[in-house]
Amino acid sequence: MIVLGIETTAHTFGVGIVQDKKVLANAMDAFKTKKEGMIPSHVAEHHVDVCDVVLQKALEQAKISIHEVDAIAFSQGPGIGHSLRIGTVMARVLATQLNKPLVGVNHCIAHLEVGRLFFPVKDPVLLYASGANTQIIAYEAGKYRVFGETLDMGVGNFLDSMGRKLGLGFPAGPAIEQKALLGKKLVKLPYSVKGMDVSFGGLYTNLLHKIEEKKDSPEDLCFSVQEYVFAMLVEVAERAMAHTGKTELLLGGGVGCNKRLQEMCQIMCQERGATFYVPERPYLIDNGAMIAWTGLLMLQAKNTILVEDSAIRPYERTDDVDVNWR
Repeated sequence: MIVLGIETTAHTFGVGIVQDKKVLANAMDAFKTKKEGMIPSHVAEHHVDVCDVVLQKALEQAKISIHEVDAIAFSQGPGIGHSLRIGTVMARVLATQLNKPLVGVNHCIAHLEVGRLFFPVKDPVLLYASGANTQIIAYEAGKYRVFGETLDMGVGNFLDSMGRKLGLGFPAGPAIEQKALLGKKLVKLPYSVKGMDVSFGGLYTNLLHKIEEKKDSPEDLCFSVQEYVFAMLVEVAERAMAHTGKTELLLGGGVGCNKRLQEMCQIMCQERGATFYVPERPYLIDNGAMIAWTGLLMLQAKNTILVEDSAIRPYERTDDVDVNWR
């Protein structure tokens, strides 16, 4: 069975194609800017401009015709409304023209499921760190439960906001990671962990003052931010593992590409005798393959929807979804 997945929750327009457990294609094009962040209307324009090109690229990678596709999956939420609508419209059109089943996928769950595709994980805790989302997720009683999350902004949005103040452009995460390698001093910053939840608002305000004061170099600030923020994430992930008794940690989301975060997760897992898994970069960042794969699992469980019921769900939570395919 071949499923085509469309991902458009934020700055990436992605099209993935899977056949059974094999990824045939994972094409994408991401919105970037040197001066500003994600202005929703600008991102939507980007998606409109590249949608046909990315679709064609995916079909070429998979070496198939669009008529060979058995179903269309799309990211239904959560995400930016302007972005979600572009992918949803494309999915509706393809499903209608091809007379194929339509599957609406929860973006957060797809980040977990794609890890389960590539690794022999049985029952992991997912540290999900992306732009707007920061959650500690694990499967329990028919749903992916959120055991901890950010109380304000997502870790990726926090890093991008910091990057704009430092003139690093968007997305800022890779530039911050490179500058952090040159940092030599650990600058004292707020550390906000509350149970299994984290908070970045106070840290961001404190950081703004430090950037304006110019007492610390950008390199030292980037280094310090990574040490503090990633320690917060690893702490709540470990706490969730201890609470649930699970012995596997899976990293997901674009911020998971950061090598220092991966290193800290690996150290924590080694110290508690747990196993750490991290997908390759194309499957950590937002991508169509994870939507296609999750769509395939949902299709097998008969979780299809009608076009008239395919409205976007920009505020859908991970634990709103009944996981009947496990």
